[in-house]
Amino acid sequence: METFTNDGLRFEVSDDGPADGPLVILLHGFPEDRLSWSGVTPTLAAAGCRTLAPDQRGYAPGARPRDHREYTVEKLAGDVLALADEVGAQRFDLVGHDWGGALAWYVAAYHPDRVRSLTALSVPHAGAVQQAFTRSTQALHLLYIPFFRLPWIPERVMGLGHGKLMRRGLLRTGLDGEHAERFARRAIQRDDLTGPLNWYRALPAGGGLRLPPVKVPTLFVWSDRDRFVTRAAAERCGQWVTGPYRYHVLTGVSHWIPEEAPARTGRLILDQVRAAAD
Repeated sequence: METFTNDGLRFEVSDDGPADGPLVILLHGFPEDRLSWSGVTPTLAAAGCRTLAPDQRGYAPGARPRDHREYTVEKLAGDVLALADEVGAQRFDLVGHDWGGALAWYVAAYHPDRVRSLTALSVPHAGAVQQAFTRSTQALHLLYIPFFRLPWIPERVMGLGHGKLMRRGLLRTGLDGEHAERFARRAIQRDDLTGPLNWYRALPAGGGLRLPPVKVPTLFVWSDRDRFVTRAAAERCGQWVTGPYRYHVLTGVSHWIPEEAPARTGRLILDQVRAAAD
């Protein structure tokens, strides 16, 4: 499988592992893409899992609506379910990092009949983040979000110096040079950034998602050098999961878990997939 369509949009997909293996869908974050999982999926494929990693709405060239109202979390979740439907999978294991993690929490919360297990990287349940806003410095770590929600200005700013500003910012948060260079190329063409930024612009008033507790088996992975998510938010995550829950901390790793620790990430996901299958 190389592409799938939904809502009149066309998405590229990386498809690895045996076609008849248990399905694992992996959702990238901002400003990543499906190739962010290229170091993670070999571990899963070697164990017999089929992995599908799509370029999500706003990232795939054929799936870039201009209107930010086309990026509501309901529409983003619809893309995930359409991908599973395309391969005839009623249930699947779901993995997400950063914005992909936030979306994965939503899908697991509102479509638990479809999600066999959840592995969320970096971003905890929205309820944990909201709690940490009033009880820690978490709000200070997300001050970029109001800026990203502005019309056209973020595209202009991040494109300054042929993407040098964006590249420098990514490097400061711990991303390696190769990935920072690749992601910053989007900033050179402002149209390439509008779709990803529309995820932020489509957030509800107040800038956060409201989710019920999640009841599917859940693994939350946080890294102790994350510049965006505090330990206070990470440690509250378990309060928002009513099903089997595991919390794992990657020491010495930045926010960019799939890129920086792909082998460890692959093993953690595989353990979660196997535990949910027992």
